[in-house]
Amino acid sequence: MTEQSSVQVAAVVVLAAGAGTRMKSKVSKLLHPVGGQSLLSHAVDAAEVLTPHRLVVVVGHERAQVSAHLAEIAPQAVTAVQEQQLGTGDAVRCALPAVGEADGEIVVTMGDVPLLTGDTLVELVGQHRASGDGVTILSSELDDPTGYGRIVREADGDQVAAIVEQRDCTPEQGEIREINAGIYVFDAAVLREGLASLTTDNDQGELYLTDVVRYARSIGRGVHSRVLADRWQTEGVNDRVQLATLNREFNRRIIEKWQRAGVTVLDPATTWIHASVDLGTDVTLLPGTSLEGATSVGAGATIGPDTTLIDVEVGEGATVVRTHGSLAVIGPDASVGPFSFLRPGTQLGVKGKIGAFVETKNAVIGDGAKVPHLTYCGDAEIGEGANIGAGTIFANYDGVNKSRTVVGRHSFVGSNSVLVAPVEIADGSYVAAGSALTDRVDPGQLAIARSRQRNIPGWVESRRGDTLTGQAAREAIDNEGSDE
Repeated sequence: MTEQSSVQVAAVVVLAAGAGTRMKSKVSKLLHPVGGQSLLSHAVDAAEVLTPHRLVVVVGHERAQVSAHLAEIAPQAVTAVQEQQLGTGDAVRCALPAVGEADGEIVVTMGDVPLLTGDTLVELVGQHRASGDGVTILSSELDDPTGYGRIVREADGDQVAAIVEQRDCTPEQGEIREINAGIYVFDAAVLREGLASLTTDNDQGELYLTDVVRYARSIGRGVHSRVLADRWQTEGVNDRVQLATLNREFNRRIIEKWQRAGVTVLDPATTWIHASVDLGTDVTLLPGTSLEGATSVGAGATIGPDTTLIDVEVGEGATVVRTHGSLAVIGPDASVGPFSFLRPGTQLGVKGKIGAFVETKNAVIGDGAKVPHLTYCGDAEIGEGANIGAGTIFANYDGVNKSRTVVGRHSFVGSNSVLVAPVEIADGSYVAAGSALTDRVDPGQLAIARSRQRNIPGWVESRRGDTLTGQAAREAIDNEGSDE
């Protein structure tokens, strides 16, 4: 709940039954993401700031998808089903049984306006209570109001007389720039009585929720609008173009918030930050960075360029370059990359290093330990200060089972080694380069698991004598002979 919110309303009804056909998707429009959250999740978050006694989501098209998602993000919410798309008035009418007989305010909002904030809803309810109105409408003024319902005011310009949909506008009404955002606060009794009075006497033959405004005025109840200067909060998503546009605007606001909190974003146009991300002061984000999910970055860390982190914890002062990571922990002052792949379960200790072309998975790498180059490190525990040579493979899978490898503190594994799990290399041990290790190495030992080199004289001449290699060999032998 925001600091501003001290209200509690009888109910919030979120309209989420539309077909969303212009998205051209098998996935419900309400499940498409903006800033890492579904459209429906944004709507629910804003609604919950009002701490409603009942949160009702009206579902229809792809309702199985929407209901399943709602159960994950807001299990306290209840659904109401609009079987046929007969207009917004019909949608709210379908919600009334779930709302019950509660008195007070019923707030109606939309499921596809992701930039709408809970604070705006709090202000709308506050105005409604202060004026004692039957209906309070959220509106906005647009240079091009095409497609929106127009706010038609009384002659004195104070109260709202009606909301007229685009198709039903007279030429004069079509020139009005104040538009209906589709978000309302209703007195519960006015809403119930107004819904009962609705007819389909309009161009589309639907039940318009907006006609409750005429009803409220006909019985002498006040209707005012709150003109929202921030038009983005009233922008909805109907197709993929609008989805991208709102994603950009949402991301711009997130980045600006973090910049003002002490984060350097070198190129905001190529940097993406989810709303759920947490950043410390003096963090630097370089171009091509995407921080997603529950990612957190400690003070003074540098991320990027060209890095994607999903649910990753980055410690203070760490550096992460050209890396993809998920469900991983990077310790303070550690370094990762370039071209590293951190899979779930990776934990890198203080001042540890995961270097170029290294893939890690379910690996705990201790403080000061290094996995610098060209390594697959899976199902491993690497002790403090240990060093893993270039090209080392942790062979953790035998085709049936995955097993674990342990490398002790301050041990050294030579380049191009294969550690065949399960295997343990004790503290203070060495593994010679090129070894294929299958047995335990005790403290202080050097393990050599390779055959001794054997050189066969004359092999090239006898097997490859007619090749360029054979010619080069003969010339080299002749040169060595002439030197003698």
